[in-house]
Amino acid sequence: MDARPHLPDEKLLFTQIAGGDEDAFRKVFHFYMPSFFSMIVQVTKSGAIAEDIIQETFLRLWIHRDQLPEIRNPRAWLLRIAYLQAFTYLRDQTIHLKAVARLAAAEPNAEDTELLMAFRDTSATIKKAVEELPKQQKTVYRLSREKGYKTGEIAKEMGLSEQSVKNTLVRALRFIRDYLEKAGHALLLLFFMFHRY
Repeated sequence: MDARPHLPDEKLLFTQIAGGDEDAFRKVFHFYMPSFFSMIVQVTKSGAIAEDIIQETFLRLWIHRDQLPEIRNPRAWLLRIAYLQAFTYLRDQTIHLKAVARLAAAEPNAEDTELLMAFRDTSATIKKAVEELPKQQKTVYRLSREKGYKTGEIAKEMGLSEQSVKNTLVRALRFIRDYLEKAGHALLLLFFMFHRY
């Protein structure tokens, strides 16, 4: 049985968000933010990073709200976005290597072994996806996710507006997400995250 909290009238609220209803958006955000935050903190081990990830996740919800009518389970869709961002953070900071080392040092079990394989496979797939990005998207992605540049710094470095940088990064992340989904890694990673946390 799923013990995770679900929002009453969830489908109605997401339908209202799709129509641009800011009150519905606030209700969804305030209801899910605490549980999402808790789960992402467990992954990233950082409250500050978890806050950034949750904010970006819900920003994407609002930006892409027109897609909501086509999404069967918006809550799972949101969590997938949050977890993929968390994994990207772990990869970029090489923290996942420490996690892998901890797993290797611990008494192995089937779940740990499968999780370790999922991390390795997904990391390799992300690298392939990044290599296939258009030049500008690849540059923006690497400056943001690999070098930790802020939007304003990337804009200055590349001679772009901050909005252009944000849009380019969103397109890059969407491509990587779709690439992972087609490779079957996004759902696999999400499955293990749900069962570990």
